[in-house]
Amino acid sequence: MLVLNCVSKLLTLEKLLKSHFPESLKVYGAVMNINRGNPFQKEVILDSWPDFKAVITRRQKEAETDNLDHYTNAYAVFYKDVRAYRGLLEECDVINWNQVFQIQGLQSELYTVSKAVAASKQLDVKLSSFKAICLSPLSTLPDTSSVMSSSPRLTYLSVTDADLLNRTWSRGGNEQCLRYITNLISCFPSICVRDDKGNPVSWSITDQFATMCHSYTLPEHRRKGYSRLVLLTLARKLQSRGFPRQGNVLDDNVASVNLLKSVHAEFLPCRFHRLILTPAAFSREVPL
Repeated sequence: MLVLNCVSKLLTLEKLLKSHFPESLKVYGAVMNINRGNPFQKEVILDSWPDFKAVITRRQKEAETDNLDHYTNAYAVFYKDVRAYRGLLEECDVINWNQVFQIQGLQSELYTVSKAVAASKQLDVKLSSFKAICLSPLSTLPDTSSVMSSSPRLTYLSVTDADLLNRTWSRGGNEQCLRYITNLISCFPSICVRDDKGNPVSWSITDQFATMCHSYTLPEHRRKGYSRLVLLTLARKLQSRGFPRQGNVLDDNVASVNLLKSVHAEFLPCRFHRLILTPAAFSREVPL
């Protein structure tokens, strides 16, 4: 195991990961955030350098943590050799197996290998799998001026909006998620449409892996073009900062899939996998 904390090497890693798109996108987004101030207190673990075969990003050991907070306790994984990834998992100081956490990645063997190692440590593993997408470059994105001219105010989210996002997110509704969303709003780009009273009615945020997520429009404000406006505006903001315009969507979320098709999003050949791993001691306490 090697902790990569040299600034020049981290910048080199960022460049190297680009040659392994799209499978490396989650790790790439995390490394980009590390190289741009590291607001989420992440670090990079590799099997070797510079000829690495597996990379894991994780929270720094000194960062404050809640053992039930699988939102924040999140690892991103990319490997060239799945055996090297398993080797990192089996090392004693890479993963904190005594807390609830998640692993994210875009490679097919991620679940099988992670589950095998987790089972040996008596952790339960729950898998969610999504279509992975990437939006087109700025110059080819559809125009949104007509919606902007007729819509309420387009702005960014505030931490005071976190409670609304927590209540409307399918993965939310708990204390850990509220804290996580608050941190995301504080650290990363977001976009929202507000009504004439200043309340958010449509929004999207960016997570710790530079992924667009929790895109949502309140039911009474749908079919007005707000979801499209928010999606494309956040994509433009991310591109202006050099970040990928990545996201994911459940297969049965027909409305979102159709929206993404309408803006010519690329549906990637790999799928996004999110694993939530729970030690037996916490199995009755964790909001999943």
